[in-house]
Amino acid sequence: MIIAYNLNINGSNDKPIAIDISYKSSQIKKPLIIFAHGFKGFKDWGHFNAIANYFAENNFVFVKFNFSHNGTSLQKPLEFDDLEAFGNNNYVFELNDLDAVLNTLLTIEQLKNEIDAEKVYLIGHSRGGAISIIKTSEDTRIKKLVTWAAVADIVNRNSAITIETWKKDGVVFTYNGRTKQQMPLNFQFYETILANKNRLDITKAAEKLNVPFLIIHGTNDEAVNIKDAYILNKANKLSVIFLIEDANHTFGAKHPWELKNLPKDSKLAVDKTIQFFRE
Repeated sequence: MIIAYNLNINGSNDKPIAIDISYKSSQIKKPLIIFAHGFKGFKDWGHFNAIANYFAENNFVFVKFNFSHNGTSLQKPLEFDDLEAFGNNNYVFELNDLDAVLNTLLTIEQLKNEIDAEKVYLIGHSRGGAISIIKTSEDTRIKKLVTWAAVADIVNRNSAITIETWKKDGVVFTYNGRTKQQMPLNFQFYETILANKNRLDITKAAEKLNVPFLIIHGTNDEAVNIKDAYILNKANKLSVIFLIEDANHTFGAKHPWELKNLPKDSKLAVDKTIQFFRE
C-alpha cells in the first residue's frame, strides 16, 4: 500500500490544498476516486483514513484533500487553526480547488501507470456532495458520481433575518460543538452565492448530469434532511437512491475514530459505492 500524505498544491487565493493519495502499486491502471469533505470537515476527520485504505485495498486510487479555505493548515491538518481562511471560504473557491486537485492528479508522472483517466469518479459528503454535483455537471472527465448525505440546495439555506444581520455585521458565526469554536462566515460567502446563483443551483446541476449517479442517505440524518436525497433523485432520471435505515449524517462515525473497522452504516455506504463504481 502506498499512501502519499499531505502533498500540497496551490488552491484558491494561493492557499494550499493538502492531498492524500492511497493505492496499491501494481502498474495496472485503476479507477481514480476523489473524495470531497463537507462543511466543518477535513480530509483526516473521523474514519476517512480507514475509508481511504478500504478503497485502496479494493483496487482504486483513492484521493482525499482539504479544501484550501476549510480552516485547517499544513502545519495542523487536524485542527481548525486558520479561522480567517474559514471565514473567507465560498463555494466557488471549493469548485476551483476540486478542479485543481483533478488537474494535478492527471499529470503526476508516478501515477500515469496507476490511474485510468477514463474512470474518474467523485464522492462527496454533505456540502462536498453538492460541490461534486456541480463539478460533475461541468466536467466531462468525471464518469460517475456518488453523494453521501448531500445537500440539495446551497442557495436558500439562510433565513432573511440571518441575512439582514449578516450584512449589517459583515460576519456571522457557526458554533462547532466538537471543538467549541465559534467559526466565522464573512458576508462575502452570501454575496458569492448571489453572484453565482445559476451555477450554484444544485437541482439544475443534477438535472444536467448524464453520468451514473448514486445518492446515499441515512434515514435518521440529523444535519441534512432525507428530503434532500429525494429532491436530487427526482431531478435526475439516471440517478439511483440508496437509503440506509436509521443511519445518521456521518453514517455512524465520529471524530476521532480510533478503530480500524468502519462503522456498520459506513461500511454499507462504502460497499454500495464500490459496487456502483464496478458496474
